[in-house]
Amino acid sequence: PAEAVADADVIYTDTWVSMGQEEEKQRRQAAFAPYKVTRDLMALAAADALFMHCLPAYRGMEVEAEVLDAPDSVVWEEAENRLHAQKALLEFLMG
Repeated sequence: PAEAVADADVIYTDTWVSMGQEEEKQRRQAAFAPYKVTRDLMALAAADALFMHCLPAYRGMEVEAEVLDAPDSVVWEEAENRLHAQKALLEFLMG
């Protein structure tokens, strides 16, 4: 992970266990544990790097709470923008 985020402008991750994958939970958590986004990992990215996550995020598992709540986290703005994009798509399709 350190090499992948070095000087990156954006760090983007996703949930490790999606709905319907509950039987794979332990295996997936073990496999992805080295990729947990921490403040130390974010420190390797560009100084003004942003953190993104499509939510839901499991605090302490795939991302540290302090990363999720930090000023360089744009997850809530991302979620709001997705909502408006989905509404526009529905309006277009139902048109």
